[in-house]
Amino acid sequence: MLIGLVGKPNVGKSTFFKAATLANVLIANYPFATIKPNHGVGYVKIDCIDKDFGVQCNPREGFCIKHKRFVPVEIMDVAGLVPGASEGKGLGNQFLDDLRQADIFIHIVDLSGKTNEEGKPANDYYPGKDIEFLEKELDLWYSGILKKIWKTFSRTIESTKENFAEAVVKQFSGLKVSEEQIKSVILKTDLDVEKPASWSEKEITKFASELRKKSKPMIIAANQIDTEKAEENYKKIKLEFPELIIMPCSAEAELALKEASKEGIIDYLPGESDFKILKEEKINHTENKKFSVSESSKKKQELSEKQKQALEFIKKQVLDKNKSTGVQDILNYAVFEILEYIAVFPAGSSKLQDSEGRFIPDCFLVPPGSTALDFAFMLHTDIGNNFIKAINSKTKQVIGKDYKLKNRDAIEIIIR
Repeated sequence: MLIGLVGKPNVGKSTFFKAATLANVLIANYPFATIKPNHGVGYVKIDCIDKDFGVQCNPREGFCIKHKRFVPVEIMDVAGLVPGASEGKGLGNQFLDDLRQADIFIHIVDLSGKTNEEGKPANDYYPGKDIEFLEKELDLWYSGILKKIWKTFSRTIESTKENFAEAVVKQFSGLKVSEEQIKSVILKTDLDVEKPASWSEKEITKFASELRKKSKPMIIAANQIDTEKAEENYKKIKLEFPELIIMPCSAEAELALKEASKEGIIDYLPGESDFKILKEEKINHTENKKFSVSESSKKKQELSEKQKQALEFIKKQVLDKNKSTGVQDILNYAVFEILEYIAVFPAGSSKLQDSEGRFIPDCFLVPPGSTALDFAFMLHTDIGNNFIKAINSKTKQVIGKDYKLKNRDAIEIIIR
């Protein structure tokens, strides 16, 4: 699974990326600070099943704290997109090409209104314009791919009687478009797929737009929710775009809390509404550009007033108001609510440890509708080919190959 971070330059994409992954990336207050895409590992958060079995798990990948399991997902941060990106402006074609393999987009929008459509400093800019232009550019990206070949493509379909959905899948093979998605779009648009050569340009654009929305769904991360104009702008865009999923966040607050937690200053679990100060001392660390929770210092000393104020600000203006910084909530919503993935644990019904003594070491994110047999093949081709049955490790019940997996299932695969 690949989550793509999109948006214009200088809205906090790299900060969101670093907050989600704690990767060492360039964060700068100027357009195109990111040129090549950054790839990193973020995490979705679920209730671990180890508590159900009365053990503490030992994840092979990710981690588990207080019975909260953090399962890895790949995140990609591409350079900022500007109006005209689909026509190559701002190296737009290169950046759009980087997004081809993404399963979902998180659009980072700057609620402060202090950056214009190109990511340059501005006063009182309305962030709703960013949502409009980015939706438009992504639609133009998809329709551009179709329109280049449509005349020949559509006539070939009509003359060969090839299945329309299958033909489009081949054409969009580099964009991870599925046949099911195309069929869903056909039903929604009610276009005549028997005679695609007769489609007007408007109909081609409509089809491309709906296919983009289906194959590359998007969630809006309304960033910098703690700034002066943020709440007002947040309410406006929620009213203007009721059909979109818009969630508030403060990537800088999340980054500050994670850095402070990493250095042992606070006890903080991503996605939670509070934190606990563990020790009042400075730690050697790179200064966070906004909150300065971890200031550079050669000698340990008491937590400074500036650091205390930063933590108090995050607590009152971010956590108390929004119940979290929003970063973890957005990642979870993208994976579990929009893509509808579920978390499944391979676990023996009588033995929960692997050969190295680790309890419940693995957790997999699987697509909706996956069966026990699908899961067996996900583990290994040989396991799928030699599948006999599966056992629900929680209930000890035998389940067949067609059993539809549920979130937090613990499954043991029996092979011949």
